[in-house]
Amino acid sequence: MTATTLTFHERLLPGPGGWLGTVGLGAIAAIALWPVHAAAAVTVGLLVCVGSAVALAVTSPVVEVSDGVLRAGNARIPVALLGAAQALDVAAMRHELGPGLNARAYVCLRAWARTGVRVAVDDPADPTPYWLVSTRRPELLVKALTD
Repeated sequence: MTATTLTFHERLLPGPGGWLGTVGLGAIAAIALWPVHAAAAVTVGLLVCVGSAVALAVTSPVVEVSDGVLRAGNARIPVALLGAAQALDVAAMRHELGPGLNARAYVCLRAWARTGVRVAVDDPADPTPYWLVSTRRPELLVKALTD
């Protein structure tokens, strides 16, 4: 069994607003059922709150660099096939996702992570020109890709 060399790892979990949204969704479900049965309303409200929180956590993608491979969500690419990596602040990320976006680019986006990294793909067999990856720590991801 070989040891894994992990140089960057981040799960793109929602911020406080996302978690408060799960509470709000549970409250809405409880309020809707309150006229029918109070105990059922509380139970369903709690189940909706917990279920939506679990769904948010489970569906949050992982951005990781380990053993010479960049992983963003379900996609993987060897770091050896990547070119220049650029950290993007909020304004640059907004431009890259709007007028600067190439339709062939791979995008791993979560709206609550407003910064990101653009990394070129240097594989002639791959039609994807670059990856655009959301991260709250773009400088650390660039460092992990270039070390």
